[in-house]
Amino acid sequence: MPRQNVNDLLAFLAVARERSFTRAAARFGISQSALSHTIRQLEARLGVRLLTRTTRAVAPTEAGERLLQRIGPHFDQIEIEVDALNELREKPAGTIRLSAPDYAISSILWPKLKRFLPKYPDIKVELLLDNGLTDIVTERFDAGIRMGEQLAKDMISARIGPDFRFAVVGEESYFAEHPAPKKPQDLVQHNCINYRFPTSGALYVWEFEENGREIKIRVDGQLVFNNIFHVLDAALAGRGLGYVPEEMALPHIAKGRLARVLEGWSPYWDGYHLYYPSRRQSSPAFVALVDALRHRD
Repeated sequence: MPRQNVNDLLAFLAVARERSFTRAAARFGISQSALSHTIRQLEARLGVRLLTRTTRAVAPTEAGERLLQRIGPHFDQIEIEVDALNELREKPAGTIRLSAPDYAISSILWPKLKRFLPKYPDIKVELLLDNGLTDIVTERFDAGIRMGEQLAKDMISARIGPDFRFAVVGEESYFAEHPAPKKPQDLVQHNCINYRFPTSGALYVWEFEENGREIKIRVDGQLVFNNIFHVLDAALAGRGLGYVPEEMALPHIAKGRLARVLEGWSPYWDGYHLYYPSRRQSSPAFVALVDALRHRD
């Protein structure tokens, strides 16, 4: 249907329901003469009179009443649906897909989502575990989570977690059989638990620092995992030295289940950031989620 026909039908509905050109014209913000001209054009195209005009009133003809009853409910439903969409736009709702590493999910996202989701029952969060460097645009994610050093320069980002560092840890039985390393280079003599990046397949090179100088050590050992929690479990089982986020290890260190070595050599890393490709990513649901996840000192 041509757009002009739709506009003319809307004009007819307004006049027929208001029973007045004056009130209908006021609704549309146009003059009475312009509205009257629109109705005459519609009647001419349809070849039938739709309204009876007198000096005191306006009323639908038989054809006009039939048209009013047939199309009125449909236009009303359209208006209802448009209003619903506007409400959806203004009210946080919809599905948000996030890609995030396992440690970020457990330490940052989930604690915050537990408080966020009850406040926004119409928001759904699809959270996919991703320890690699997935292309969030190609994979159609709304946003991803990475450490600050891993962010692409063309991405918009918001910090969601504090800076953190890793800890080299081992179980008591391991150190009973192996002397504790005094410097990072000593790790090549130890059974170390490796971590493999899922996307690239590369092994993580353990990174340390001394007086601002970066030190990288390629370790070796019997076990390789692509999940940092399994690295921790293996260290707790006495199967070697693990290099895990400090916050993961601290509870076990406090209980005496793990011992920490090389603490003074472990640098701090720029914390986790939520990143996304465009400032157009501004739905109320997404804005609300970013605000809830944002790190506040």
